[in-house]
Amino acid sequence: MARLSNKTAVITGGTTGIGFETAKKFVEEGARVIITGQNEERLKTAAQKLGENVITVRVDVRLLSDLDALADRVKLEFGSLEILFANAGIGLFAPLNDVDEASYDEQFDINVKGMFFTVQKLAPLLEKGASIILNASSVHEKGMMAASIYCATKAAVRSFARNLAAELGNRKIRVNSLSPGIVLTDFQGKTGMSPEEIDIFANSITQVVPLERAGQKEEIASAVVFLASDESSYMTAADLVVDAGQAHLKCY
Repeated sequence: MARLSNKTAVITGGTTGIGFETAKKFVEEGARVIITGQNEERLKTAAQKLGENVITVRVDVRLLSDLDALADRVKLEFGSLEILFANAGIGLFAPLNDVDEASYDEQFDINVKGMFFTVQKLAPLLEKGASIILNASSVHEKGMMAASIYCATKAAVRSFARNLAAELGNRKIRVNSLSPGIVLTDFQGKTGMSPEEIDIFANSITQVVPLERAGQKEEIASAVVFLASDESSYMTAADLVVDAGQAHLKCY
């Protein structure tokens, strides 16, 4: 039997990468899904690929008016909600002296403010026993060169998972974070790195990942399905790290 049969789900940032792959798996597992994104063309392409059980909604998670409209659409289409994957996020990497206010604000506005208010606006629609998954990162406990802002936003996401779990537990709503390691997706192309820098990064993976390879989008999406399903029914406030040991083991 499909693990998400007849469940309703929202995935923010669902047009590419981990979000898109998760939407695909949710549909395969029997869910009806709303995905969001900012780009109309990518939304249209994603809808064509994902099929009739997916609805697309243009949302900029930085704008509370867009999130209010998303909540209205969820209520209209589904009535209520059982799964929320707050996945929308960006990373802009730069050393301390090169970080400007605009890049600082953009990362915190999308990764932290957008995530928090997505949960706030959709929480009234969540059924008893619903599952919220916040996309953090295995870097939330690490220090990295040129990544201070990105890492700080992901540390905030991890903190929100614990606190929101405390707030929503009396409604039997579970809140967990997911912390992927290195996964080669469209994300790298949006970090500000040049194609040459992305190639260097990709070639360095075997030196820093104990399993000597990058993760696959499908592997991360499978972990999201687990957190969304009843298989994780006794988990809340937890952080599921899917990073091939990178955060806890050191390669030489």
